[in-house]
Amino acid sequence: MPVLVFPDGSKKDFPKGTTAFQVAESLGKRLASAALAAKLNGGAVDLNAPIAEDGAIEILTFDSPAGKEVLWHSASHVLAKAAKELWPSLKLTIGPAIEEGFYYDFDAEKPFSEEDLKRLEEKALEIIKRNEKFTRIVLPHAEALRKNKGLGEPYKNEIIEDIRKENPKEREFPFYELGGFLDLCRGPHIPNAGKIKAFKVIKASGAYWRGDAKNRQLQRVYGIAFPEQKMLDEYLKRVEEAEKRDHRKIGRALDLFSVHEEAPGSPFFHPNGMVIRNELERFWREEHEREGYKEVKTPIILNKALWLQSGHWDHYKENMYFTDIDGTDFAVKPMNCPGGILIYKSSSHSYKEFPLRLAEMGLVHRHELSGVLSGLFRVRCFTQDDAHIFVTEDQIKDEIKRIVSLTDRMYTVFGFTYEVELSTRPEKAMGSIELWNKAEKALADAMAEKKMKFTVNPGDGAFYGPKLDFKIRDAIGRLWQCATIQLDFQMPERFDLTYEGADGRKHPPVMLHRVVFGSFERFMGVLIEHYAGAFPTWLAPTQAILIPLTDSQAAYTEELRKKFAAKGIRTGVDARNEKVEAKIRDAQLQKIPYIIVIGKREQEDGTLAVRKRTNEVKQGVAADSFLNALKKEISERSGKLEAV
Repeated sequence: MPVLVFPDGSKKDFPKGTTAFQVAESLGKRLASAALAAKLNGGAVDLNAPIAEDGAIEILTFDSPAGKEVLWHSASHVLAKAAKELWPSLKLTIGPAIEEGFYYDFDAEKPFSEEDLKRLEEKALEIIKRNEKFTRIVLPHAEALRKNKGLGEPYKNEIIEDIRKENPKEREFPFYELGGFLDLCRGPHIPNAGKIKAFKVIKASGAYWRGDAKNRQLQRVYGIAFPEQKMLDEYLKRVEEAEKRDHRKIGRALDLFSVHEEAPGSPFFHPNGMVIRNELERFWREEHEREGYKEVKTPIILNKALWLQSGHWDHYKENMYFTDIDGTDFAVKPMNCPGGILIYKSSSHSYKEFPLRLAEMGLVHRHELSGVLSGLFRVRCFTQDDAHIFVTEDQIKDEIKRIVSLTDRMYTVFGFTYEVELSTRPEKAMGSIELWNKAEKALADAMAEKKMKFTVNPGDGAFYGPKLDFKIRDAIGRLWQCATIQLDFQMPERFDLTYEGADGRKHPPVMLHRVVFGSFERFMGVLIEHYAGAFPTWLAPTQAILIPLTDSQAAYTEELRKKFAAKGIRTGVDARNEKVEAKIRDAQLQKIPYIIVIGKREQEDGTLAVRKRTNEVKQGVAADSFLNALKKEISERSGKLEAV
């Protein structure tokens, strides 16, 4: 009789052969109704899977990331079935769940039109209404190949043979049947298509098979699905709001940055964009100096031998750029850590120096496929706000807690809340399992001592160590992965790094890799969308604009501009021969925090008529009083317009 352990630590006996759905039923009808699949001893299984052994069990609902993945992956099968019913000659490839929704790649005769996508959605909704069951079928290797060949699915057989190459002992292959439609898939899936209550086809785009431009171009169809219609309605509202906040559109409107065909994936920052970037750098430097970091700078191009030693050549080569210099192979750095290590190795070190915190705003280059490049979010060159910290083993927890506090303090300035994930050992990892276990425990213990919640993201660590990933939540509820803390026992060993301990002997340091913003480019993109371009005053390219009503106020306006500039306030003047209403409207479109109209009364009284970009107006404001309040708002990096 299997003994099952639930997430809260409670235990319960069940007869052998009990299904996960029956376990859910024993816990309550509401849970059973919401159940989509289950996790048994860490592995996801179908609800109708019989349980034959003791273990930890978790019933998956849409409230959990794993539950969302199951529903979205199941919805991709519904989409594939709909496509095959509409166009039987179309060939299937893969259809995974993604961060939000799913896609399926089809080998189709021609690109899908808007009308095709509409038909696909209607057919999928029809299939969902049929409430057909998902049934798992396992076939031996030869039979699986024959089945796919009979169905006319060559891509599926290519997947099977690739699996066999990696694991020649693989003898059986799982398929899922949905109302007569069969698709190679490891699962798990929802019990029946009727669990999907809302389904939407989002868009289609081109994609190459296996992401290789040498292969055939496929048609990728994106979709989203939910267990309740109101969730889809909320999602569509969020998408509509996100489109208004698109950082690429706002970037053009506010003249912040541009991207050009001459340098794909490499943003060009305009003067307005550089103001924001420089303010972020200034903030970053202040906080890091306060925390005892020492800033360094390392070269962009480094010898191949260094990348072989670091492991990047073996684990990251496909994402790197290379060059030949005087007959020797070099690589453009995709990461800053080997450079930081060379700085460490340039002198001897004592435990008395630790923690040794080396920080770098380092420019890195990584190869991204052209099809995924997007504004500031997916780029080929970017600046990481990196730091490499060398500590003794007994300093690990305290230093991680200190980094968490720094990250929290910096994110609070922008009004961000965040979630934290602990990403553990990936399949292709350097070093022993013992060291990995030790590193993962150190990160978990530090979070426990900070009394901070976190979730575990299995297998998503860096190849050299586990990490804590911070996902910030923006103004419309979206999550963005930015800060990372990576714990690394591997690099110090590979580079034979040492320090002199209190015992007078040499010991290897522990290395912490971390970023707070992640990359300046991506973080700026997030900020643009978070604020919808209406930056707090300290970040705004123009913090105040002076608008004289007539030429008679020109001299007083210039006097004020100089006064503002002397206080370090970025001030513009709009003296165009336009109506004042048009000037105010243009300033509001540029999201300028403070719009100051200067007429005859203001000139005579030495006062200001101050309008916030939110349209709140205050007359007769004393110039010096406003300047002092504005300076305070900026110096405190306030998120509110509070100078008047």
